[in-house]
Amino acid sequence: MNVGLDGKILVVTGGTLGLGETICRLAAQSGAAGIALVGRNTERGANVSRALEALGCPAHFIQAELGEADAPATVMAEAIARFGRVDCLVNAAALTDRASLLDGTLADWERLFAVNARAPFFLMQAAAADMNARGAPGSIVNILSVNAHCGAPELAIYSATKGALSTLTRNAANAHLADRIRVNGINMGWVATPSENIMQGKILGNGDDWERKAASGLPLKRMLTMQEVAQLTLFLLSDASGLMTGTLTDLEQSVLGAPGRGIGW
Repeated sequence: MNVGLDGKILVVTGGTLGLGETICRLAAQSGAAGIALVGRNTERGANVSRALEALGCPAHFIQAELGEADAPATVMAEAIARFGRVDCLVNAAALTDRASLLDGTLADWERLFAVNARAPFFLMQAAAADMNARGAPGSIVNILSVNAHCGAPELAIYSATKGALSTLTRNAANAHLADRIRVNGINMGWVATPSENIMQGKILGNGDDWERKAASGLPLKRMLTMQEVAQLTLFLLSDASGLMTGTLTDLEQSVLGAPGRGIGW
């Protein structure tokens, strides 16, 4: 089975750091013909672009604040201007700010939904429009979260954004079956991404060894890795996943509904 992206052009949000960067690097190693990586930090974007080019994959960094209403359209237009088309889209960028039912604010709601739900919707819209204009198939993967099933109390708004994107994933998959545009989602479990490391170690004050302590309480005594999530992402993007569309895969150490197993982190 060939899990490759030979000749495909990708747009990856959050592509300058953590999971998004891992996906970009694996895609470059798997034959991608070009990658437009989207992020906020220009220096990181330039560094990752150079690394992808060193792997033999043309890369183009697009600086964007996805919370801005016009950012998705601008991002996709720039990607198409650079590479001529978009074959695959990965919505990996997200905010994980804490906000519960009792302390969440209107500003929290608007900020998280703008980046985690609104931006992916309009990026999918623009990608599908390009694919349809060319009469070409395409593949979209949305990075979701197991918190979409419920989520911890302090993740009320974050969980709601991922729940919204879960529904949009299936809605888009159903709407574009005949267009041969496949849309799938990954409900990601707990991963020690750079942003999560900052959140847990510094913002929440859990110390430098938070990952070791957290892993000790998990069934497999380790956390999910960014490489594991990236590998599943590439499979779903690739032709190896065949007709798969509208799926929401729980990539986690818990089986939903099993006795004694909670969901979310």
